[in-house]
Amino acid sequence: MKDKIEYSEYLKLDQLLSCHNLRSDEAGRPAHDEMLFITVHHSYEVWFKQLLFELNSVIKIFSQNKVEEREMGQLVARLQRMVEILKALVNQVDILETMTPLDFLEFRDLLYPASGFQSYQFRLFENRLGLKAEQRMTYNDLPYHSQLRPHQAKLVQEAETAPSLFESLQSWLERTPFLQTTDFDFWALYKSAVSDSFDFEMKMLNENKFLSENEKQANRNMMNRMQDSFKSLFDEDEFNKQKAAGDWRMSHKAALASLLIQLYRDEPVFQLPFRLLTSVLDLDATLTQWRYRHALMAQRMLGRRVGTGGSSGSEYLKQSTEQHRIFTDFYRLTTFFIPRSKLPQLPEALKRRLDFAYNN
Repeated sequence: MKDKIEYSEYLKLDQLLSCHNLRSDEAGRPAHDEMLFITVHHSYEVWFKQLLFELNSVIKIFSQNKVEEREMGQLVARLQRMVEILKALVNQVDILETMTPLDFLEFRDLLYPASGFQSYQFRLFENRLGLKAEQRMTYNDLPYHSQLRPHQAKLVQEAETAPSLFESLQSWLERTPFLQTTDFDFWALYKSAVSDSFDFEMKMLNENKFLSENEKQANRNMMNRMQDSFKSLFDEDEFNKQKAAGDWRMSHKAALASLLIQLYRDEPVFQLPFRLLTSVLDLDATLTQWRYRHALMAQRMLGRRVGTGGSSGSEYLKQSTEQHRIFTDFYRLTTFFIPRSKLPQLPEALKRRLDFAYNN
C-alpha cells in the first residue's frame, strides 16, 4: 500500500464525477435539470450503501447469543445514524422539487423504462429491515425482483431468508426477563390498571354531549376491539390467533418484553433498551416519511400519469407507504400505555435488581 495518497485519488473523484452522462445531451436536446435529477439519485444510492453497511453491522451484533451491555451503545448509535441518513434523504426531496414538472417533462421520455423501483440496494435495505415478500404490493402482477438484473434479483431474494433487523430484534426481546416473582405478579397488577383506564375512557365517551349516538357507538366498537387486543397480551393462544389473522407480527413474548421496557424505561437497566426501541421507531417513521414525500413528489411531477417503470406512479408509492411499514407492532403497543402515576409500584428488592450494580 502507498504511504501517501492524494485527496481526489482517495475518493476516486475522476470516476465519481464522470458518471453524469446526460441522455438529453446525447439526444441533442439539452435539458438543464437532468443534471440535478442524476445528482440526487446518485446520492440516494451512495446513502443506501451506507445504510446497508450500518444495518448489517447492527444485525451482526444482534445475532449473538448474548448482546453485551457495552454493545448496546453501539447498536443505538448506529440505528440513530441510520435515522439521520434517512432524514437527509427526506431533505433531498426539497432539492429535487426545485425542478418543476415542466422541467422534468423535458427529459422524462428519455428515461423509459428506468425507474426508482429498480434500485436493488433499496430492495435489499427493505428486506434486511424485515419486509416480507408476501407483504409487498404487487408490481404489474409480477414479483418485485422481476425488474432487476439477474445478479441483483439473486441478492435481494437471498436477503428474504437472511436474518433481518425485525427477526434479530424479536429474538433479543424474547430473552428479556419478566417482572414476575413468587410474591409480585406485575402482569396481573398491570392488567387491572389498564382495565381501569379503559373503563374511565368508556365512561367519558358515554357522557360526551358533543357526539351523536352513532358516533358514540362507533367509538365504543373501536374501544371494544382495543380491549380484545389488550386481553390477548395475557392469553398466548388468543394472541397467536390474532397474529395468524395479521393483527400482530412479533411473538407474544417479544410483545410483552417491548411493553415492559417502554413502561419502565426510567429504570437504569431499561434505559438503553428503551433508547434502542425508540431508535427503531424513529427509523420506521422516517422511512415512512421518505416514502410519503416521494409519493407526493411523484404526484406533483406526474399527476395521474403512469410511472416510467410502468407502475401506477404516485398511486403505487402512496399505497406502499403504509403497506410496506415493518415495525407497526411497536406503535400498536402504545394503545396500552398508562400514566407513570398509574403503573404498579415495584417492590424495593426488585427495583434494586433493575438498578446499576454500583448503586447497590
